[in-house]
Amino acid sequence: MLIMTVGPAANSQEFNCQVSVIAPQIQSTPPRIWKSMETAILELMNNRRWTDRNYTPEERIEVNLLLTINEQSGMDRFSGKLQVTYARPVFGTDYNTPVIDLIDNDVDFTFLENTQIDFSVDRYQNNLASILGFYAYFILGLDGDTFSQLGGSDMYATAQQIVTIAQGASSPGWKAFEGNNNRYWLVDNQLQAVFRPLRECLYTYHRMGMDNMHSDIETSRQEIMDAIERLRTVHQAKPASYNMQVFFNAKNDELVELFKPVPTQDKSRLFTTLQIIDPGNISKYQNMMRGS
Repeated sequence: MLIMTVGPAANSQEFNCQVSVIAPQIQSTPPRIWKSMETAILELMNNRRWTDRNYTPEERIEVNLLLTINEQSGMDRFSGKLQVTYARPVFGTDYNTPVIDLIDNDVDFTFLENTQIDFSVDRYQNNLASILGFYAYFILGLDGDTFSQLGGSDMYATAQQIVTIAQGASSPGWKAFEGNNNRYWLVDNQLQAVFRPLRECLYTYHRMGMDNMHSDIETSRQEIMDAIERLRTVHQAKPASYNMQVFFNAKNDELVELFKPVPTQDKSRLFTTLQIIDPGNISKYQNMMRGS
């Protein structure tokens, strides 16, 4: 397996992005192609100014992109999957709390060695550019939601614009009819009224919960429990939705660690809710109840 990693550029803007490209099934392609691909992705993510907001180095958003190339169907044609993870700093600590952890299996694109990836919000130029731009703005939306109530709306709207413009592309992941777990539904759901409790949860969980852990851990835990409880309405309206899966894929281990020390009677309500709205991780939540 070939693994390469490129660190953040010195003049990064909103993002402090780490990029890795791996090609475990491809042996014939020269390693310099993957190196060139990593460099191009990193330069787009870290050197582009995505918003008109000013970010200090400490405020830059920590993102990891892992691109796995499964097939090379031509000299410049690739397909595979992209893992996207983003973690947000917690006030008063050196801990970063995970906010998103997803794998996009619909990644195909063209790329020529030693070329830049050009991205425009209002024009589809290259599928890789549009995918990266989509996730950049979706993550900016998530980040905004964790710091203020519904604070990411404008960023989600830009991500949705990228999806709309990509409707004419032949590449997968952009269209509603292709499945429920793709880029189209990720942002469309996020902007629907029925998912408002999930967006409100992002704020309460992080700003009222995690950011206050250092000063009042019991109240902070209660804020998080209440926010999770309100996600029942989302589950009732849209059971097994992609957005809820993405949220709990990032949060399940953290929830277990946060509530393991809590007396059983105090966390039983949380457990009851979690086994309903996130049944895929029930074994972990059982360990939480056992305190193990």
